[in-house]
Amino acid sequence: MKIIITHDVDHIRVFEHKNDLIIPKFLARTLIELFSGYISFLEINKRIEDFVHNKWQNIEELMKFDKENGVRSTFFISVSRGRSLSYSLFDAYIWVRKIIQSGFNAGVHGIAYMDYLNIKLERQLFRKLSGLDKFGIRIHYLKINKKTLRLLDNVGYLYDSSLYKMQDPYKIGSLWEFPLSLMDGSLIFNNLRWQSQHLIKIKDSTKKYLEKAIKKNMKYFTILFHDRYFSDSFKTWKQWYIWLIEYLKTCKFEFTTIEEAIHDMDGVLRAS
Repeated sequence: MKIIITHDVDHIRVFEHKNDLIIPKFLARTLIELFSGYISFLEINKRIEDFVHNKWQNIEELMKFDKENGVRSTFFISVSRGRSLSYSLFDAYIWVRKIIQSGFNAGVHGIAYMDYLNIKLERQLFRKLSGLDKFGIRIHYLKINKKTLRLLDNVGYLYDSSLYKMQDPYKIGSLWEFPLSLMDGSLIFNNLRWQSQHLIKIKDSTKKYLEKAIKKNMKYFTILFHDRYFSDSFKTWKQWYIWLIEYLKTCKFEFTTIEEAIHDMDGVLRAS
């Protein structure tokens, strides 16, 4: 089984959220996590520093770690604004260029999922910003319906990774669907909106997901870790991701990218 690592970029700056409720909701979440014993006062101080520096992304730090560990990850960047996502097109341009220049893959973190024209516009905008011709998409909040994948295929996306399911990739028209096998938030939030699990239990749950995939003879296992959490402001999240990569390496799993997986699978289909 090969491992695909992906990162969704939901935030760039703290105060891009000055006109929505994200900041007060985050403050409430922080207090709940503190009084529930899941975070420390040190993490509180780090989160205050994030506010002072107006920084809610850790893309460069995560790229450095991934590169040092031989992980060729994919970052999904948005070119639209939507629920809890408000960064500018200029910031999107800056970061998608940095990501590509650093040797990583980039795709669209999509907002539109049921309107053909808006889906097409997002793809056109990302193509202009990135300079890429072929690329994929992951819809924000994994919000898709029965028509979404067909629409993504119609506008020319190479792949989608918005379906949260333990299943190997499959094709819809010319579009490859790479189901998302494991997501950081599903482990750490555990159906709530704040951290509700300690690291030891998160590790145990992660191992169970991997064991289940192996039993199902899955060829590819796609993981999502949000760049924002690669920070001492979110100690459990960062420790989990560092442990995860080391654990996968220790177990001799091979890292790959969605693009390489598509190349391999298309080769198999052509040969059959």
